[in-house]
Amino acid sequence: MSALFTPLKLRSLELRHRGWVSPMCQYSCGPDGEPGVPNDWHLMHLGSFAAGGAALILTEAAAVNAAGRISPRDAGLYNDAQAEAWQRITGFVHRHGAADARIGVQLAHAGRKASTYWPFSGKSGSVPESDGGWATVGPSPSAFDGYAEPAAMTEEQIRDVISDFAAAAVRAVDAGFDTVELHAAHGYLLHQFQSPLINTRTDSWGGDEAGRNRLILAVIDAVREVIPESMPLLLRISATDWVAGGIDIEASIRLAAQAAGHGVDLVDVSSGGAVAHQEIRPGPGYQTEFSARIRRETGVPTGTVGLLTSPGQAEHAVATGQADGVFIARAALRDPHWWLRAAFELGHDLPWPPQYERAVPRRSF
Repeated sequence: MSALFTPLKLRSLELRHRGWVSPMCQYSCGPDGEPGVPNDWHLMHLGSFAAGGAALILTEAAAVNAAGRISPRDAGLYNDAQAEAWQRITGFVHRHGAADARIGVQLAHAGRKASTYWPFSGKSGSVPESDGGWATVGPSPSAFDGYAEPAAMTEEQIRDVISDFAAAAVRAVDAGFDTVELHAAHGYLLHQFQSPLINTRTDSWGGDEAGRNRLILAVIDAVREVIPESMPLLLRISATDWVAGGIDIEASIRLAAQAAGHGVDLVDVSSGGAVAHQEIRPGPGYQTEFSARIRRETGVPTGTVGLLTSPGQAEHAVATGQADGVFIARAALRDPHWWLRAAFELGHDLPWPPQYERAVPRRSF
């Protein structure tokens, strides 16, 4: 039996298999519609993965307030119009998922990496206020290379952003999401507070590791309090900053153990993004060892991601205990039916949408 295609239960959430969709920003909200509101592109993008056999689909980063968007084209979950648009998408996924697909929202705040141009805009760097941008904030007044300098957050602003995460989580539940993931990776706000490369505060939100982890744990607590006890909570982290003096795997193991104690059910393990001078060494499955160590040394379920493109790679990661699930990203963009193909290649009988049954491959003729 395929390890990748065995079920997994997180609290009351039952996933039909361990092949999932990683969050992928689409930068496609607006410009004609209301800011942050997902539209037909998002319905098509996420719905195609449901029809393609994914068991769990995570949305792109949805900002918890307007200033937390990575770009003016990013999605949000900080008002009712956004929640209503997301509900249309969750309903579609639930109705048409070939593998009884479930969908989660990734809640995020971009911090000092907010208010930037989207990748296919033809421009780079921070968007000026005259062009629809806004002032940014972070733990300290230090800029990401090429971006505008943020303002150091006040105690009141920190408390407000914790409340914003909780309010977005309430909207997520009402919009029909099955799980929530908190984005504490890739150099965005929660990761900025965690990383000693960025957070130079001397108050209780900085300093030692306990102070730098404080915001992540406070957000976990706030969100866990407002979502149902039966709903799993996921946390995406960067296991290493890929820079000397930054976060390393040992620090991430400690954070994962703490997060589990505060109610996190699965750690989605990625890496990098804190600073531009990182020395990342990508290759097939280059992050699976981080996931494996966190899983092995804490007992916390993990998901792994990063240049995992073939069904065989995904199967190996789960079968050898490197992760409890595999998040697919770019490979899913190339093939939105990746999971149906993977099931066939691994000898598993995964149901196809009835509209596509005429295309089911045959093992013999």
